[in-house]
Amino acid sequence: MTSHAPVAPDLTALPATEALSLMAEGHLTSRALVTACLDRIHQRDGEVRAWLSLSEAALEQADRCDAAPKAECGRLHGLPIGVKDVFDTSDLPTTHNSPLFQGFQPAADAAVVDLLRSEGAIILGKTDTTEFAAAGRDAATANPHNLAHTPGGSSAGSAAAVADMHVPLALATQTGGSTIRPASFCGVFGFKPSFGRVSREGAKIYAQSFDTVGWYGRSVDDVALLASVLGLDEALESADLPGKVRIAITPGPYRDRLAPESIIALDLSKERLKKQGHSVQSIDLPTEFEALDSHHRVILHREGQASFRNLARRHGSPLHDDFHHRVENRDGSSLRDLAQAYDAMALGRIAFDALMQDFDILIAPSAPGFAPLGRRPGDPVFNASWTLLGVPCLNIPVPLGHPSLPIGVTLIAARFADKHLLDVARQLEPVFNPR
Repeated sequence: MTSHAPVAPDLTALPATEALSLMAEGHLTSRALVTACLDRIHQRDGEVRAWLSLSEAALEQADRCDAAPKAECGRLHGLPIGVKDVFDTSDLPTTHNSPLFQGFQPAADAAVVDLLRSEGAIILGKTDTTEFAAAGRDAATANPHNLAHTPGGSSAGSAAAVADMHVPLALATQTGGSTIRPASFCGVFGFKPSFGRVSREGAKIYAQSFDTVGWYGRSVDDVALLASVLGLDEALESADLPGKVRIAITPGPYRDRLAPESIIALDLSKERLKKQGHSVQSIDLPTEFEALDSHHRVILHREGQASFRNLARRHGSPLHDDFHHRVENRDGSSLRDLAQAYDAMALGRIAFDALMQDFDILIAPSAPGFAPLGRRPGDPVFNASWTLLGVPCLNIPVPLGHPSLPIGVTLIAARFADKHLLDVARQLEPVFNPR
């Protein structure tokens, strides 16, 4: 790796929207920003281990961005972005953190990567992930807030890279809780849009019904910027942003699995929102929602069975046993179980649509508690149901008022109300994190 000039900490800490404004105004160059990010990576990634590969052409691309006429600048012009290593990239290996794909070089970019490049983004590198964003080998990435703890999975490297100031934005995916949970563990803003709204062409499929492209940023504005680029600025229905937001808050059906810090984060959120005059109502979810986590697992493993059957046949024992577990249906679920799970998913989506007619957003836990020790991805029980329902989810960090590992809560809206969720979240962001 080449050496770079000393890092400018203020540059590496810039939110994406602020960095873009400074570049548009001529107060910052893409080369300076990319250099600062690379320096930060070289200083920190020996410990954090967020990256599996870095682009050798990033500075050259930054220079081209700096030289381009303003009329040719896209909405992400000159901005360095990290990409989870399950998305195809034409200029970087796509390994899926699997020993079976080391050095694999795709011929073309995944659709979402292509969109980012077309808007002028610089793909700085590929971030570490749980193998195939599914199971098997854990990411080597550490939590930047305490290296002994996990950053969460499967989007470990992307969450850690944004949290540790390596890049202002990074792509993730979610099939269970792989975007939202790492966002909570690492203290960043993480967004999982409504199912099917962002193309996953060119990304390894685990579960056809659940796989969703997500991303991380340092503010709601950062998350909303990428949402707009990816086509999520269409409103579900025309309505003015409410002055006082109607909020439901719930621990969900698994309250007994919440650590004290997640309960505190929910209680603090409720207290701070009510203090600002918003309507906050504690609710219990419909009783049938308690079974959604198990229905999610049936569909996940059965669709995973189809997704990994060819690799199991082709590679045999070199493929991690977790994937043979899926292919061989060691859970013992029946096709009747699968049919019932699909029916429950459809009915749950209808029930949640009806519930959200009375609220602007729902707030729920993002994770059982703080990031655990080790490198395991963490328990997705507080995320999987929302993934099954296909609804948009945003992790927003909630400072507890004393030094601690990060913790967040999930803001959730009705299906396809992505723009509404982000508009409301932008309004509420200072309430969750009063400075």
